Amino acid sequence: MNQSKANDAVACFNEGFNCAQSVVSAYCEELGMDKKTALKASCGFGGGMGRLQETCGAVSGAIMLIGLKYGKLTKEDEAAKEKTYAKVREFSALFKERNKTTCCRELLGFDLLTCDHNAAKEQIKKICPKMIQDAVEIIEKMLFQGA
Repeated sequence: MNQSKANDAVACFNEGFNCAQSVVSAYCEELGMDKKTALKASCGFGGGMGRLQETCGAVSGAIMLIGLKYGKLTKEDEAAKEKTYAKVREFSALFKERNKTTCCRELLGFDLLTCDHNAAKEQIKKICPKMIQDAVEIIEKMLFQGA
């Protein structure tokens, strides 16, 4: 396991980027996307997609990385699409083994849109780094160690 990637992703989060940005930024350059584009493209996925608290941002970031590695590039390449979808399902199952869910609201245990903002910040600082680390560890094995 490349622990430095997980550390880099958590450091990115601690610098003020969201969970999706943190995960995508860890591997974007290895997968052909410059960091500036990766940060911009993944920005809306934080907070479970714009604070809707649906799919966890760390999960969304990992799915973006799966797409960068395996995604369909031509309209005829159904095999690439199927492989990408299979990898997304595999990632989701592995993430759920560790965290029971991929839902941001369930992972955090509160509603970002109605809760006390300062209390939420503290909880996010405690919970989200683990989600980021888990996503990066799983992605490392799936995309770069042939698991």
